[in-house]
Amino acid sequence: MTYTQADKNRLRWRSRRGLLELDIVFEMFLEHDFEGLTDAELDVYQDLLMLPDIDLLELVDGKTDTTDARLAPILARLRHWQVVKQQ
Repeated sequence: MTYTQADKNRLRWRSRRGLLELDIVFEMFLEHDFEGLTDAELDVYQDLLMLPDIDLLELVDGKTDTTDARLAPILARLRHWQVVKQQ
């Protein structure tokens, strides 16, 4: 899929979560990494956003790992911002 600016804006909106911990990480990710994502990476990011908040938080915190290898690169970026947030 080719992402328009409107599509990206929708993804940004969907990145707002129900947990403050996730919102902080996603805010930093959106500010620093989001615009550099390819369309393929945006597809994966969109899939990641479909996960429930609790499952997503456990993945970002590194408490669980995904069995979906496609998610690993985006999760690595999110985990980076999770570490930065804690410093």
